[in-house]
Amino acid sequence: MLSVPSNRDTIIIVNQASMIALSAFAAAICFRMGLFNIGVEGQYIVGACAGAFFAGSGIVPGPLNILATLIVAMLAGIVWAMIAAVLNVTRGVSEVISAIMLNYVALTLAGYLVKTYGERSGYTFTTPKIPPSSQPLGFGLFADAPDVWALAILAVIVGIGYSFLLGWTRFGFDLRTTGESRTAALANGIDPRRMVLIVMAISGAIAGLVWMPSFFGSTHTFGIPEYFQRGLGFTGLAVALLGRNTSLGIGFGSLLFAFLATQSNRLQSVGVARDVVEITQGIVVLMVVIAFEIARRIKVRREQERVARELEPATTTGASA
Repeated sequence: MLSVPSNRDTIIIVNQASMIALSAFAAAICFRMGLFNIGVEGQYIVGACAGAFFAGSGIVPGPLNILATLIVAMLAGIVWAMIAAVLNVTRGVSEVISAIMLNYVALTLAGYLVKTYGERSGYTFTTPKIPPSSQPLGFGLFADAPDVWALAILAVIVGIGYSFLLGWTRFGFDLRTTGESRTAALANGIDPRRMVLIVMAISGAIAGLVWMPSFFGSTHTFGIPEYFQRGLGFTGLAVALLGRNTSLGIGFGSLLFAFLATQSNRLQSVGVARDVVEITQGIVVLMVVIAFEIARRIKVRREQERVARELEPATTTGASA
């Protein structure tokens, strides 16, 4: 059964929620554009692999290594996202189809690079560990619990930037207009193909950051599957839908999914399968999507009825004349 989380579970929930939120924001900005970037999974795998190799090399000393690694991870995510974006605008290839295939390519490529150029640890292969001077401190909240990852703050920063970009900038207006209607966007002088490239690049950059809180906070290395958490990209898609692509909604959804994931470990200890939690997550998303769709249709119907009532007198007058 679900229970109130302990201090340790609370910290784990916060840490997990930070990565889920980053993944959700990467998906949400594409949703607002009318794109389905199912390739967030592959983009954050590539970003994590590239960032881990760069950080472990120690090319940049001390804390600057953290900043440089974040940039490298973002660039790797951008490059991977642009493959699907370029195919979409130049050849008309659906971003869904190309991104799904790129997810598997990313996983295979990362495994090959780690096995070929990484370090062997028993039966596993990992990237070199980052130097101690590049390992950021966490924030200790409870004496009997691990620290909150320092880079969990990235989720907050991205969330604030996401809201500002969409609500207070001309680019946000262009993005939302293109998402509503590409024909209307063209009429307003907006190039939809250019918007697809820019939005996918932004999404890829955010996706490249997904694993960074864990990497610098506790893992300090990268290896599949022992030192890497797969599936965050797909979880982010669900949370973006659950949160209706809003910062507050994504924040709430991330905490909810992180809570359910933490509780699944406790449920398994009493003989309850993990599938129960996954089914619960799916039901939550499905119920929210259905509820919002029903509300949208009711709103549209009421708007149509209001317009009909306003036009009825004019129609009656014209007929009488």
